[in-house]
Amino acid sequence: MASTGSPVARGDGPLPGDGPVRTNAPGAEPVRGAVRPSGLLDVLGVASVVLDTEGKIMLWSPQAEELFGYTAKEALGRSAVRLMIHEEHFDLVVQLFADVMETGESWAGAFPIRHKDGSTRLVEFRNQRLLDAEGNVYALGLAADQSTVRRLERDVALATRVVSQSPIGLAVLDTDLRYVSVNPTMERINGIPAKDHLDHTVAEVLPGLDSAALESAMRRVLETGEPFVDKSTVGRTPADPDADHAWSLSMYRLEDAIGTVLGVAVSVVDITEQHRAHVEAEAARRRLAVIADASARIGTTLELGRTAHELADVAVPELADIAAVDLLDAVVEGRRTSLGPAEHAVIRALAVQADGPSEALDAADPPGQIARYAPDRLVTRCVRTGSPVMVAEVRAPDLPLIARSPEAAEQLGRAGVHSYLAVPLIARGEVLGALDLKRITNPLPFGADDLLLARELAARAAVQIDNARWYQNARDTALTLQRSLLPSHPSVTGGLEVASRYQPAGATAEVGGDWFDVIPLEGGKTALVVGDVMGSGVNAAATMGRLRTASNTLASLDLAPERLLEHLDRTTEGLDHPIATCVFAVHDPHERVCRIANAGHLPPVRVREGHPPELLDLPTGAPLGVGGVAFSTTTVTLEPGDRLVFYTDGLVETRQHPLDERLDALLDLLDGPDRPLEDVCDLLLRTLHQPDNSDDVALLIARAVPPGGPMHS
Repeated sequence: MASTGSPVARGDGPLPGDGPVRTNAPGAEPVRGAVRPSGLLDVLGVASVVLDTEGKIMLWSPQAEELFGYTAKEALGRSAVRLMIHEEHFDLVVQLFADVMETGESWAGAFPIRHKDGSTRLVEFRNQRLLDAEGNVYALGLAADQSTVRRLERDVALATRVVSQSPIGLAVLDTDLRYVSVNPTMERINGIPAKDHLDHTVAEVLPGLDSAALESAMRRVLETGEPFVDKSTVGRTPADPDADHAWSLSMYRLEDAIGTVLGVAVSVVDITEQHRAHVEAEAARRRLAVIADASARIGTTLELGRTAHELADVAVPELADIAAVDLLDAVVEGRRTSLGPAEHAVIRALAVQADGPSEALDAADPPGQIARYAPDRLVTRCVRTGSPVMVAEVRAPDLPLIARSPEAAEQLGRAGVHSYLAVPLIARGEVLGALDLKRITNPLPFGADDLLLARELAARAAVQIDNARWYQNARDTALTLQRSLLPSHPSVTGGLEVASRYQPAGATAEVGGDWFDVIPLEGGKTALVVGDVMGSGVNAAATMGRLRTASNTLASLDLAPERLLEHLDRTTEGLDHPIATCVFAVHDPHERVCRIANAGHLPPVRVREGHPPELLDLPTGAPLGVGGVAFSTTTVTLEPGDRLVFYTDGLVETRQHPLDERLDALLDLLDGPDRPLEDVCDLLLRTLHQPDNSDDVALLIARAVPPGGPMHS
């Protein structure tokens, strides 16, 4: 039966990727059958020629036909010398042939041959003697075109030089992803000699890299043939085991001239400097974004506690897992302070924020609480020196220096606090307190970039906190002054039962100049005053005090209401806040009337049993301080049980609702069953004056009582 040919001839057998194919070197896996041929011999076009002892051609390969131009029919049986060699070289070639046949020594070299077309070509020869089983001697000649050989030699030499001298790390791995070659640059990048790479995988040579991802990429390149170009990776190699480096990797599949897959080639460029520059640029961009966010979110109000909470909200989770804003208690109270080396820091917690529940929250000082920190505590050192304190890696001995107590230190330890940073809050040269930062779930320790960002946040926030602190102190002062200037009056005076309230504006607004007064007069009469100085702050409160003093003095002169307002109008000419509105009323229990004059103020409400509440129809008049406008007095009846409600605009005016709508709401609240005046005051303030209202309120309610005493106990 005819043979189908050997596996080699057919190109069958195991292929790259079918399993390891090793040489029979000591310790190597034995060869498992034939493999696909290399394309190198095809590129060289090696010709085979066999001669007998007389120099006649006995065998002639197809490559010989191509190289010399003669067909096998033309060449077989003829003298090789006379067929291919010029006459001038006959003697030399005959001698070389004799030496090979007689001595058995091989000869190699280049020699000019004659092509069938008459041209002369240099051919590279390898000649050797052959011996068959019967003892017959033959000569074998292997020949290749010398220009082809030289071209391949140049290509190999160039490739070798390029690879060895390249500043790029180059490596070749076989189809089993084991190193077969690395250049000197790759040796330096990896910090491992070339010999220690060979026959090893990436995971075995470089455990500090993400070898699984790299080998997965190599397999895709082997399977698809698609290059893997300019992909970055970060890791550590023995060349610098203590620092991360970044590299740009490219991979491509290696094939020979006939398409046999040989393995994968890898090029590596160290881009650590570019990577670090990118990381730094990204960190700078992140810092700018956080700072921009902080500028928008911190200081939206002048409320101290809210400003502190805004700072803590910005710091978590961008900077820390837990952030606390603490101020020196003396600073909160408006006093300057400096700590000596042996002094405790008396700190008031303003805000605490955490990125999720944590036992470390229990260790933090609750907002509003005052705590004493010993001189050795890190936050004490921070506010005493005005310098940041950072513990990048918190150890067990560090926890007692961070926490306020041994119990709190244990809580921080159980919570897993591993990094700590305290940054002083400094504004206008004064240390106000500290921004206290801790990391738990964030695995990275605080570093130089974090410190830079924390200091920038603290610097910006400290100014806002200082503004809020001084505003709050000024507001407290004005409020104290305001309350000290308001009267304390009996619940019943003359023929009236009286209740009053003063309610300051919301915490973020300044104290205004609203006031009320109840002034007993001769003959059982009572003067009732409600006014509002335009503006706010201490100056408005002071102006209010002067107007109240003037109205008390003028009221004692028993002037008609319109005359009294005329005198008050002239009094405002020398004041810092010359514009004020005012309602002045005098109640006469004997005549059961009330005479009222208005200087630009909202009208009082009269409530009578059996009638709906009504806004009194009074001439509005001009505010005090306008000057040149006459005032007039209106007389209204006030029977026992009737009530008059005086108020300032802060009770009814808002930016969201029309004034008429708000006045209707006031009338609706007053239209109901009779109730104690104190309860009515509470109802009106609770319902109409919202906590965030930017204006204060003065409220005065008077009820006419029958002769002999009040109608309600």
